Amino acid sequence: MKLGGNMISIKDILKNIGIVAMTMCATLVSTLFINFSIDLKSISDLVTEEGKALYDAQLMTSKVVVGVTGGCLLLTTLVTLFFYIKIYIDNHKSELGILKALGYSNISISKKFSAFGLSVFVGTLLGYITALLMMNYYYDVQLSGGLLPIFKPSYHIELLIYLVIIPSVIFSIISVLYSYKKLKTPALDLIKGITKTKVKRVSIDDNKSFLEQVKITTFKEKKSLVFFIGFAVFCFADLIQMGFSMDKYASSLMKWMMYIIGIILSAVTMLLAMNTLIKNQKKNIGMMRVYGYQMKDCKKYILNSYKVTAYIGFILGTIYQYFLLKIMIEVVFKDIEVPAYTFNYKLFFITLCIFAVIYELLIEYYSKKLNKIPIKEIMLDSI
Repeated sequence: MKLGGNMISIKDILKNIGIVAMTMCATLVSTLFINFSIDLKSISDLVTEEGKALYDAQLMTSKVVVGVTGGCLLLTTLVTLFFYIKIYIDNHKSELGILKALGYSNISISKKFSAFGLSVFVGTLLGYITALLMMNYYYDVQLSGGLLPIFKPSYHIELLIYLVIIPSVIFSIISVLYSYKKLKTPALDLIKGITKTKVKRVSIDDNKSFLEQVKITTFKEKKSLVFFIGFAVFCFADLIQMGFSMDKYASSLMKWMMYIIGIILSAVTMLLAMNTLIKNQKKNIGMMRVYGYQMKDCKKYILNSYKVTAYIGFILGTIYQYFLLKIMIEVVFKDIEVPAYTFNYKLFFITLCIFAVIYELLIEYYSKKLNKIPIKEIMLDSI
């Protein structure tokens, strides 16, 4: 076994479609708004008094959208990147353990994880190129009101450095550092698939059934999974509702961009969360089936143990997008007459119903899929 560039294959990188989608959307939005604000500032002397309020609003909108949308997407990317690396290490413990047993150091192995930065580079580059292709149309839409001077886009090469190259390098470094931390495990433990965890005494409540105790234990022992599922649903509620709530305050182009970004990213985070949930609970489900429990019991007491977390994430995402939009509208459009922003209860309940249906369908789909897999295969795959 060689510690070559093929330790992490192109196939592994292509699996990071979530990171590609997130960084593409973040770079697309950031490139359009930053490029426009730079060009807008260059013609400030040509802005009339009549267009001054719109000019200020456009600049403020660029700052807020880039800060909020770009920032949120980058945070989501960071969390997702950690989970991709964790999943990769969990799936390749024996190979990594053998490399360590052969004398390779943690740093020499973790350096190879810089390849995960390639998914960031692909995403940011695609976003940057898409923004360049959309630039002329975007400027036409932003300047269509007639209050601002008409001008054509200038292309600022420094945005390629700041939005593509630097993020790719930073995420590659983060990948190396995070993998280095995760690899601080003895080679033999990696080969055997042993995970060192702090053992905590779990109190047993005699008034609760065995299955209820399994549900509580399952929930407590996977805190990172609990966080990620809540975070994924937070993104779903936030992005979907924010996109459709901006209907009265943004151009048609901006609205459709938010719709598409919201739908793509919420779908990616939800699917990744569900795949991670199933992967982490395969062994527990296999053990329950060995002891004679039906799949409906596994679904109820293991897979559905995260349902409360999911709905809490939905509520928090809803609250976050409401206050964020309210503050943004009050700041950006303070000098321009726009409809007052109020909470959209209809949109909230529609989004909640859509989420509930999707969540239950995914749980049902994965339950049936797991039920068709032989118990022996589940246990061997979980070792």
